Amino acid sequence: MNTLGTVFLSEMLGTAVLVLLGAGVVANVLLAKTKGLGGGTLMINFGWGFAVYAGVVVAYNSGAQLNPAVTIGLVANGTTEFVPGIAVNALSILTYIGAQMVGAIIGSILVFLAYKQHFDAEPDAGLKLAVFSTGPGIRHYGWNLVTEIIGTFVLVFVVIGFGGGRQGESMGLASLGALPVAILVIAIGASLGGPTGYAINPARDLGPRIAHFFLPIKGKGSSDWAYSWVPVVGPLIGGTLAGLAATVVLPVLG
Repeated sequence: MNTLGTVFLSEMLGTAVLVLLGAGVVANVLLAKTKGLGGGTLMINFGWGFAVYAGVVVAYNSGAQLNPAVTIGLVANGTTEFVPGIAVNALSILTYIGAQMVGAIIGSILVFLAYKQHFDAEPDAGLKLAVFSTGPGIRHYGWNLVTEIIGTFVLVFVVIGFGGGRQGESMGLASLGALPVAILVIAIGASLGGPTGYAINPARDLGPRIAHFFLPIKGKGSSDWAYSWVPVVGPLIGGTLAGLAATVVLPVLG
C-alpha cells in the first residue's frame, strides 16, 4: 500500500542515488588526481544516464519521478494518480518535490565525502562548482533558458507521451522503464548538453548548489546564484509544456 511516507522515502533515496552517481562521474572527470581525470564529455553523459537508470530502479515504487519537472509535467498532463493510492493534489506534489530536493542534497554531500581529498587538491573553484551544478558555456540567460526548456521538453514529452500509456495514467520515469530513460538522458546530454550542461531537473541542480554553498569545500568560491534560476525555471517550463503537448498528441496516437 502506497503512502505519502513511502513515496517520500522512495523518491528521496532514488534522487540521492541519481545525484551521487551523476555528480560523482563529473567529479571523477574534472577533479585533480582522480583515476578518471580527463575522461571527457561522453563519459559524463553516460555516467548521468546510468545514474538515472540506478535512480529509477531504486524509486520504482513511487513511479521514479526524481525530478520536479517530471512531477509538474505529469500534473499538466492531467494525471489523476501518481501511483495507485496517491492522488494528485497539493500535498502529494509537495511530497514528491520535497523528497527530490532532500535526496539531491544528500547525494551531493556523499559525493563531497567520496572525493574530499580531490576537492582539496583541485585549485580551480569553477571545476569544484561544476561537480555540483550546471553552468553555461556562453552566459546568456535568455538563450540558456531556451536550451533548458528544449532539453526538458524532450525528456518529459518522451516519458509521458510514449512511456506512460494513456493520459491520466503516467506515473514517472518508471513508466517508460529504467533502460530507455537512461538512453534518453544520454541522448539529451550528447545532443543538447553543450550550451548549459543540461540540468533538465531543478532538484538535480538546486539541491547540490545548496550543498556547495554550505559544505566546507576548500577554496570553493562562489555558488553562482545569479545563474541558479535558469536550471530551475527552464526545466519547469519545459516540463509543463511537454505535459500540455502530450494531452494533444496522445489522443492522436490512440
